[in-house]
Amino acid sequence: MRSPSDHHAYPTHWEADVVLRDGGTAQIRPITPDDAQRLVSFYERVSDESKYYRFFAPYPRLSDRDVHRFTHHDYVDRVGLAAIVGDEFIATVRYDRIDGRGMPAAAPADEAEVAFLVQDAHQGRGVASALLEHIAAVARERDIRRFAAEVLPANTKMIKVFTDAGYTQKRSFEDGVVRLEFDLEPTDRSLAVMRAREQRAEARSVQRLLAPGSVAVIGTSRTPGGVGRTVLRNLLDGGFTGRVHAVNHAFPDDMARLEPEGVPAHRSLRAIEEPVDLAVVAVPAERVPAVVAECGEHGVQGLVVLSAGYAESGSEGRDRQRDLVRQARSYGMRVIGPNAFGVSNTAEGVRLNASLSPQLPNPGRLGLFTQSGAIGIALLSGLHRRGAGLASLAGIAGISTFVSAGNRADVSGNDLLQYWYDDPRTDVVLMYLESIGNPRKFTRLARRTAAVKPVVVVKGARHTGSAPTGHAVPTTQIPDATVSDLLRQAGVIRVDTVTELADTGVLLASQPLPAGPRVAILGNSESLGLITYDACLTEGLRPLPPRDLTTAAAPDDFRRALAEALTDDACDAVVVTAIPWVGDGNADPRDGDGSAEALATAVREAAQASGRGPAKPVAVVHLEIQELAEALAGTGGEPAPGTRRIPAYPAAERAVRALAEAVRYAHWRQEAAEPGRVPEYDDIDEAGAAADIQVLLAPADGTPGDGAGGGTGDGKGGGAGGGTGEATGVRTGDGKGEATGVRTGDGKGDGTGSVPGDDAGLGVELSAADTQRLLARYGVSVLPALPAPDPDAAVRAAERLGFPVALKPTAAHLRHRADLGGVRLELGSETELRRAYAELTDYLGRPEELGLVVQRMAPRGVDTVVRAAIDPAAGAVLSFGLAGAPSELLGDTAHGLVPVTGRDAAELIRSIRTAPLLFGWRGSKPVDTAALEELLLRVSRLVDDQPEMVAVDLEPVVVAQQGLSVLGASARLAPPPPRTDLGPRHMPAY
Repeated sequence: MRSPSDHHAYPTHWEADVVLRDGGTAQIRPITPDDAQRLVSFYERVSDESKYYRFFAPYPRLSDRDVHRFTHHDYVDRVGLAAIVGDEFIATVRYDRIDGRGMPAAAPADEAEVAFLVQDAHQGRGVASALLEHIAAVARERDIRRFAAEVLPANTKMIKVFTDAGYTQKRSFEDGVVRLEFDLEPTDRSLAVMRAREQRAEARSVQRLLAPGSVAVIGTSRTPGGVGRTVLRNLLDGGFTGRVHAVNHAFPDDMARLEPEGVPAHRSLRAIEEPVDLAVVAVPAERVPAVVAECGEHGVQGLVVLSAGYAESGSEGRDRQRDLVRQARSYGMRVIGPNAFGVSNTAEGVRLNASLSPQLPNPGRLGLFTQSGAIGIALLSGLHRRGAGLASLAGIAGISTFVSAGNRADVSGNDLLQYWYDDPRTDVVLMYLESIGNPRKFTRLARRTAAVKPVVVVKGARHTGSAPTGHAVPTTQIPDATVSDLLRQAGVIRVDTVTELADTGVLLASQPLPAGPRVAILGNSESLGLITYDACLTEGLRPLPPRDLTTAAAPDDFRRALAEALTDDACDAVVVTAIPWVGDGNADPRDGDGSAEALATAVREAAQASGRGPAKPVAVVHLEIQELAEALAGTGGEPAPGTRRIPAYPAAERAVRALAEAVRYAHWRQEAAEPGRVPEYDDIDEAGAAADIQVLLAPADGTPGDGAGGGTGDGKGGGAGGGTGEATGVRTGDGKGEATGVRTGDGKGDGTGSVPGDDAGLGVELSAADTQRLLARYGVSVLPALPAPDPDAAVRAAERLGFPVALKPTAAHLRHRADLGGVRLELGSETELRRAYAELTDYLGRPEELGLVVQRMAPRGVDTVVRAAIDPAAGAVLSFGLAGAPSELLGDTAHGLVPVTGRDAAELIRSIRTAPLLFGWRGSKPVDTAALEELLLRVSRLVDDQPEMVAVDLEPVVVAQQGLSVLGASARLAPPPPRTDLGPRHMPAY
């Protein structure tokens, strides 16, 4: 029971679960008055030396006054946090706000003194570093900008905690004490330090699960069959090198060993007299809490929970799942599952198969993570069938480690990315995902991993937009096409099917990356060569004319042709095609007489002998020659040391698609080696925009903005572009703004006036004038428009703006609907304007219903759309497309995570299918894409600098041959969603 503090409510949002340096977990939370006895017990377990380092004098026990002071906080000027494992304190940290003289103070003083105490048994686990991250975040929230700490020179461990944190600091020595002062504003170095620690800790936590020294299977049945007994059998058959225990409370008291397996049998975990590293839990869900408690008390490091009956079964199961994670973390354990299929590790010194798979996968270079047991079974089986290699050698489709996480309530794909990032046994990461719980973190980790090894992902549940019932993840309004763009921006190879996942993974694990898209094709079938050629064109590759070796070609002919292709500077990759031999004088490889092996040997030797220039990937397409695939994979006999294994595919389209993914990934990796730059613009007024936003969000009478006149979009662009645009967020004649739905990533308004991250309804839709003023702070100008409530007002507006003008409605049901005939362009005189006004009001309705506006005509060009929106899970996303049908009907929109670099902006523009319209299609003049790139960069800077700007919509943006015109703009402000990627590291909350 947590009591309220002296002055402020208990800050629940400061609670967090963290992974420590050794892979264990701890909870960090504020200290409350109810923690008095915990604090006393904690202090009694701290050594005299540690107490001396904390208080600079012998301090054997805490007085009642001390206990009161250390447990009563106002959570503003005095804050204490504790790290807790198993309901016991293992470390504490506190800060006290001080003034310039070092005396207790209140705001606006922005300095605080900080002090730590870590139980000796837990020193070296990174507890103090984690506490420093969290107490620093708390201090920043309370407007404290600087910490000061006094440390004895002999306390080198604590000095190292401060100096290694990465903050800007000052160090001095006075009166025998080291005084450290450091600013709390995150720096590039402090973020890098935090993320490096996060990576090491989370990788270590996974490593403890995948390489245990001992395993207990809890729920092993007495008779053959059942989940627990099956896993036990699989562990033994796989050759697990550690110790195995069978546990079942129903075992007889005198039962010492389980036969015929011959493993020790125990009625409870407590009866095991040695440490247990990993527990596989296969008991009914209602019995799991007792098992978890027993594991925690025994010191088990991690759990694989195979039991079902959790979130996949409904609301009661979701509550049970949350309780499972909370309970396991309270003991410092991590959880794979529940409803998991299991884990495998093929390392020779481990050979762990704690899964329902009947055999340990053959060793190889692929790391495999799935959120589905069924998909995991299918992938393991498929990879094994296509040639998993000899048991003594890494096979072409072999596995390094495998995790099927089920409901992934705790350990997720993010954790595996942390582990595989620097795992020397994994060259390629394969992932089947049905949900991404933290897209922002996933893309960050995937980008870092993809810079050193390929990450291939297939995602299920793409079109429903909902995660499987077992996955408790944040909701996201970003459509699947946007997710795909963001993954590719992070270097992730996203494929559509499980078959493509395996095809691509096998090629990347066995072949070097191609230097470019040029593909040589050779084989003994002209028709198969042409099919391969067409497939290359379809995938955007540049195939050379196929070389037909004729159906009479022998293995030596393949060897010579492949050797020539590999030494040809005009190609970057080679696809070899093969059909069964034709003719009486040649053996059919299907006869098993060695011809398939001879061809495989020829291909391997040619690939291996190509020593001049960079190595090139080789793939083989075969029709009905399965023995060739097996021989190329190395399953038909042990190849010579260093011999390359070559992937083989039964269809040209599959081979070429895998090769095309490798080409695109190689290009991304080359580009990522020299990161783009976010440019600086001298005319950006960041501080002025922040001040405007503060005023606009300040609670007043509920009416945002200043009531000024509105802005609008113009009509149809000319030349190649076409399209239409209308105004959004324009104030009507009574000075009131129109609420419009915020557009999501698919280019369609949600019609509700809501915005991602604005669950509390605190956001405000800005007037046109407010929107234009904020955009102007970032160098983005919107073409002026004036309201026209009657014909005379329209004429006055046109005279003020200058003819020719456009006349258009701004009513919500008519925006961006030029197909309804609601836009009149190139009105060059008062007569034309009055006639157009009469036509529109006769045809569409009364002026007050239409919200007509007048806008000066812009230079003709291509109409485009630029949008930015903040998704609570993925973060700020910048979108670009052509206005009208291309983006709204066809979904031809490109997306990128903010902030975008100059390279990202150029790629966004060029990545849409309709991009040729911008570069001079069918004889039209190219438009000013440089100006368009600059606009994208400025909008990106706006939403990155000002997180309260949760949605910006510029439509249309008419891009002419010289310059561009923003004709319509709307924006929405809201309190920014939390930036979890910039705060202290923590595990997903439950």
